[in-house]
Amino acid sequence: MKDVAVHAGVSLGTVSNVLNNPSVVSDATRERVEEAIAELGFVRNGAARMLAAGRSDTVGFVVVDLGNSFFLDIERGIEAGLDEQGKRLVLANSDVDFQKQTAHLELFEETQLGGVILAPLDAPLDAADAARERGMPLVLVNWPGGDDTCGVQADDEHGGYIAAQHLIAQGRTRLMFSGGPFSLHAVASRLRGAERAVAESPGVSLEVVETERITVRGGTALGDELAARSPHHRPNGLVAAADALAAGAIHSLQVAGIRVPEDIAVVGHDNNHFAHDTAVPITSVAQPGHDMGLTAAALLLEEILAPDEHTHRTVTMQPSLVVRASS
Repeated sequence: MKDVAVHAGVSLGTVSNVLNNPSVVSDATRERVEEAIAELGFVRNGAARMLAAGRSDTVGFVVVDLGNSFFLDIERGIEAGLDEQGKRLVLANSDVDFQKQTAHLELFEETQLGGVILAPLDAPLDAADAARERGMPLVLVNWPGGDDTCGVQADDEHGGYIAAQHLIAQGRTRLMFSGGPFSLHAVASRLRGAERAVAESPGVSLEVVETERITVRGGTALGDELAARSPHHRPNGLVAAADALAAGAIHSLQVAGIRVPEDIAVVGHDNNHFAHDTAVPITSVAQPGHDMGLTAAALLLEEILAPDEHTHRTVTMQPSLVVRASS
């Protein structure tokens, strides 16, 4: 900065204002300083600036799976919320790997980011809890908070409920819920919702099938198994715990000559971006990813900027049904 000041013929304070508060500098002076910056190739040292200020203007987001467009929607919401406060986002994908998730959290803590938003795996949150205890502001998204952590989540049970309720309203009486493993809290919650909708509907049955994963491959295997059954032993409505599972099942059913939705109506979950681009566009339960990201960013900024006034809480948002050709 001293070199820039000498090159531009201004004070060090003027260079600082151009970088941090340009509105107080005249246009002519600002242009002269910017030309000096460009000629010298100056890039300010963010780490040194952070040490001097005692905090970073950068927030980290550790996401469980960027292959799921739901989490991209959350990321865009977080980024929009941070932009309003002039803060920046660093993104890390744990890729459904617990060790990578822990490593990303440790890296963000070591580099002293201003805070972290975590969309976690369905696993113990020891690393996140440890970072919180050491003073790192941290918010969970797609996961409930606790006594010392904020969380933002969608109401997965309601999602399962409206999916099954939609099929029942279409006159489907033999339903199947498929997803897994049931140890995943989101899958278990969606199953509870489907069970509740069926319990409220006399004459409607529900078959439950646990899959190893909620992937296209898992859905393909499910579709093959259904195709091998006699027509009277197949469900006429399928609630899939994820769009990928639904897409795989629909593909296998069509290959076997089973019509969707005429023979089996299908509802997925998450409203992934590919759901409307498949051969049979998939009816899906849409989670408010962008709004969840905005809310997570707001909670984190509140804790960073006003820690004494901040109260930890969990915000639960309601999903909605997007009806397409599969049902």
